[in-house]
Amino acid sequence: MEKGHNLTINGSGNYSGGQYDKISIRGDATLASDLECSAFNIFGTSEALESVKTKSVKVFGEAEVKGNLESEEMLIMGTMTVGGRADLKKMKILGTLDVGDNLTGDEANIKGMISVGGDVEYETFDSSGGFEIKGLLNADKINISLRFGQSFAEEIGGGVITVKKKSNTLLPFGKETGMLIAKVIEGDIVSLENTRADIVRGKSVKIGAGCQIGTVEYSTELTQDKNSTIKTKTKL
Repeated sequence: MEKGHNLTINGSGNYSGGQYDKISIRGDATLASDLECSAFNIFGTSEALESVKTKSVKVFGEAEVKGNLESEEMLIMGTMTVGGRADLKKMKILGTLDVGDNLTGDEANIKGMISVGGDVEYETFDSSGGFEIKGLLNADKINISLRFGQSFAEEIGGGVITVKKKSNTLLPFGKETGMLIAKVIEGDIVSLENTRADIVRGKSVKIGAGCQIGTVEYSTELTQDKNSTIKTKTKL
């Protein structure tokens, strides 16, 4: 990536795209064409009308990319919207991320909320926040801690899939816990709590408390908590 000059925006206005080194937006900026830079930092409000390719994105305010987004590192404390697909190698979401198409990368750490219109594919997917994935969530290692609300994925596939309920110490009233909803969950080692699914498949399957499962298909072992329901059990 060629290094250009830095772009710092404190006011508001429209700016051309092109190649930059570091971009820092503290005001309200519209970027008109494709953008390539080493760092993209949003403290105010930013709208990129085309695609963005960068090494690092940090969003503390509100950012929108109408096209595709490609970044090696991503930190979101505010709100980020991507109209197309997003390739975020290492992302940490403390705020909200909305992706219109597919989301891919290596490491996903979600403490906030993500919404994805397509598939999500990572090496490791770690969530203690919430998600809505309209396609397939696929990762070698999936670790989901359910604190509150509902998380949803059409299908979930991986090597090791662990879903645990976690009490939310931030809510002083009641004992609301989260719920995971998926049509199909398939992995080698699957351990679930507070999950509703039509089909669960795996070599070793553990159905913990709070689960409502239609069919479990397993090849090695199946254990079931007394506070869970499974309509059909099939050993393959």
